[in-house]
Amino acid sequence: MAAGMQPETTVVIFYEEHGEANINLTNTDAGPALLHSKIEHIPEDPELSVIVTPPIMRVDAGETQLVRLIGAFKEPLKTQRLKRVTFEGIPQKKSDGGATVGINIRHNLPVIIHPKGLPRHQAPWELLKWTVDGENLAVQNDSPYVVRLSERVHLNPPNTSVSLPRTYILPGETLTAALKEAVPELTSVTIQPATLYGFAIGNFDAPVVSR
Repeated sequence: MAAGMQPETTVVIFYEEHGEANINLTNTDAGPALLHSKIEHIPEDPELSVIVTPPIMRVDAGETQLVRLIGAFKEPLKTQRLKRVTFEGIPQKKSDGGATVGINIRHNLPVIIHPKGLPRHQAPWELLKWTVDGENLAVQNDSPYVVRLSERVHLNPPNTSVSLPRTYILPGETLTAALKEAVPELTSVTIQPATLYGFAIGNFDAPVVSR
């Protein structure tokens, strides 16, 4: 069973002061393959700010290829930014004419771009502000950090759950989740955030303010 191009990490951290970030990928297939690397923009941030090189490279079986992400910023960054990078291994066709079935495996990793001079915060989810207004639950990110978390948010009480629109909150954003009904007794929410490097830390309880 082919495992394709295996990245060495599940998240790419790009520090602006370094000008680039690197990641190694290993071809775990039994034969050579073309490694196709590509930057993908999230809908909220379509601006080109990172270039990947080399975009296409032959990698022999068992070999490791270094891929570089190079900054292309128009101006110094003030907040963290979020991009994604995909790595796809395309197996080379056999030359003996035999019929083969190939499966391309694509890895899609988040890229966290960290501004120069911004202190590194190990728990940015602690900076989120949660409010409830009637049948709407809102979470506001006034911090300069990207916060990644599970879509599911547990309400305490009434011991039910709602879903956020997505699994990340960008700096300066507010996300809203519709409640089935007003919950005046709501005092806190339980979330499942991820660290900068993508590791789940378990549950975190945050207070909720009523409006």
